[in-house]
Amino acid sequence: MRAADDGTNSMWGGRFTSGPDAVMEAINASIDVDQRMAKQDIDGSRAHARMLAQQGIISDADAAAIDDGLATVSEEIAQGLLTFQRELEDIHMNVEARLKEIVGEPAGRLHTGRSRNDQVATDFRLWVRDSIDRVDAGLAALIGGLLDRAEEEADTILPGFTHLQPAQPVTLGHHLLAFVEMFSRDRGRFADARKRLNESPLGSAALAGTPYPLDRDMTAQALGFDGPTRNSLDSVSARDFALEYLAAASILATHLSRMAEEMVVWSSAAFGFISFSDAWSTGSSIMPQKRNPDAAELLRAKIGRIFGAFTSLLLTMKGLPLAYSKDMQEDKEVTFLAADAIELSLAAAVGLVGDFRPDREAMRAACLKGHLTATDLADWLVRALGLPFREAHHVTGTLVALADEKGARLDELSLEDLQSVHADITTAVFDVLSVEASVASRQSFGGTAPDRVRAAIEAARSQL
Repeated sequence: MRAADDGTNSMWGGRFTSGPDAVMEAINASIDVDQRMAKQDIDGSRAHARMLAQQGIISDADAAAIDDGLATVSEEIAQGLLTFQRELEDIHMNVEARLKEIVGEPAGRLHTGRSRNDQVATDFRLWVRDSIDRVDAGLAALIGGLLDRAEEEADTILPGFTHLQPAQPVTLGHHLLAFVEMFSRDRGRFADARKRLNESPLGSAALAGTPYPLDRDMTAQALGFDGPTRNSLDSVSARDFALEYLAAASILATHLSRMAEEMVVWSSAAFGFISFSDAWSTGSSIMPQKRNPDAAELLRAKIGRIFGAFTSLLLTMKGLPLAYSKDMQEDKEVTFLAADAIELSLAAAVGLVGDFRPDREAMRAACLKGHLTATDLADWLVRALGLPFREAHHVTGTLVALADEKGARLDELSLEDLQSVHADITTAVFDVLSVEASVASRQSFGGTAPDRVRAAIEAARSQL
């Protein structure tokens, strides 16, 4: 796998009479990045060679030699025995060069009817498809973990917040199910992206198709695609499949970051709602009392590199004329980095969800601050006394002010206190002022009542 001894570039044949400048070679090479597509590249080449033989374009003997040789290259890569060479630029030429060393002349027939343009487009689609499958498995594990914890905490009560201010009591199970909904939609987005990318560019060649009688349906089927792409120009120049993958990853990262943010806040001393084991927290180099939620904080931070990858590829693609431009070589590094981040983040999220320990007493105690059952009082005034809701809202607001003045909760006001604001209030109102009664009353579909939570868990498990 040496460059030609006369200084010419062996890849370009007679067109170039001297080799590239060292800086040009450095900026042009992508093998440090795209070697991650070795499996996909070899799978595509094996499918292509078999098709060429079936169509009578190369001999069966050459196809068999190519297939055996590629199997050997694959094994060498898996065992770390193949040294990639930057002067060969990319994974495609590194594999082909090694194949030639193994099988000789038949290797030169492998590239018949294709170009590196459709080859890389095929490899990249295969790689993104594989990553989507890994992400989906990670999401399924995360959703399953959330459902398990939601079932454990279906009756656990804590404050629900708006504007990060205590609003109404909810169950922890219900709160966790909110993330189940988010991550379930993420699964749908990745599934949609997978469906759209699952077309094979192989056989589109450089940009215009090929004069050889290729069977593109055969290679598409062999590689698990739904069929071949329909336009050769689009086939080699499209990267919207990677953009859609990164868009879905960005939305997923947002959801992961929001969940991580709550874990960070809830584990703080100010809240004290949850804690993590030693396996999922760290200490301080100077303050021995500290237990830091570093895993959750790092999960929250990963969104930056994923957003960055999406933005980077958008900017790379936004002004490119058809068909292929070398700019598109920059597509893979950012996508690979984002994929690493999202897959690691999912694994961390699964671990954090399984590890956190709720302090149920602290959660319930927090519900006793901030008059979280005020809406229940207003609803009772509507149901029991027939007040218009706006009037009930005003009466409740006046009673909240009275409770604040007395330094009491709403359920600690006396009947006389309540009747001083509205004379028709009866002792029946006390039945709705506990946080347990409030939660139990939220029986509307999608509500926080424990039996609704359990029904939602059962439904989600059946979909999972």
